[in-house]
Amino acid sequence: MRGTGLAATVAVVATAAVAVAPVAADPALVDVRDVVPDAIIDLRYATADNFVGEQMYPADARCLVDASMAPRLTAAADVLRSSGEVLVFWDCYRPHEVQVRMYDAVSEPGWVSRPGPYAKSHEAGLSVDVTVARDGALLDMGTGFDEFTPRANAYATDGVSPEAQANRARLRDAMAAGGLTVYKGEWWHFDAPGAYTPRPILDAPLN
Repeated sequence: MRGTGLAATVAVVATAAVAVAPVAADPALVDVRDVVPDAIIDLRYATADNFVGEQMYPADARCLVDASMAPRLTAAADVLRSSGEVLVFWDCYRPHEVQVRMYDAVSEPGWVSRPGPYAKSHEAGLSVDVTVARDGALLDMGTGFDEFTPRANAYATDGVSPEAQANRARLRDAMAAGGLTVYKGEWWHFDAPGAYTPRPILDAPLN
C-alpha cells in the first residue's frame, strides 16, 4: 500500500507550487486492462472493503499505471500465464488526496507512506499492489491485502505456511521478470525502478 494531517499537507503542496498534470494532457498513464487483458481488476479502494472502511475511488475506477510499466507487467503476466495463473490488481495509480486520507487513518510510514509535495510510488503510477489467481481463486499468500502485521512482510516465515511462502516467491519471481521489486514490508507491493524519484503530483481521473 505504501506513500500530516490534510490541512498541513495541502499547505505544503501549495507552498511548493507543485505542477499538476491532468491525464487528458499527459498520455503517460495507461489502463492495465490494455496491457494485461486477462488480469483481474479488484480495486479495493473503489469499495469500502479496505483498511479505511470507506470507498475512496469511484466504483468504475480504472487501474492506471505509468506507460513505462506496460512491458514490465506484460513480462510478469507472461511468466504466470505459462502456469495457468493470472495477476490480480488491488491498487495501481493512487490520487494524492487518497494518499492523504490513508495517512490520516494510519499514520505509520512503514505501512502508509507520508504524503509530500511530490508524487512517488503509487501516486506516480510506478507501483502496484498485486496477487495471483488460478482458476478464479486467489492463491494462499498467508495474509489478506493491507494486513498490518509482521506476517505481511514479504519474506515473513513466522505464521506463514510453506505453501504461502512458495506462492509469495512465485509472485516475486514473476514480477522480477519485469524488473519490478517487492517492498519488504508488504508481499503484495511492487515498485518499478525510480518509483521513489520525486515527480509532479498528477491530477488524473480514475474513470
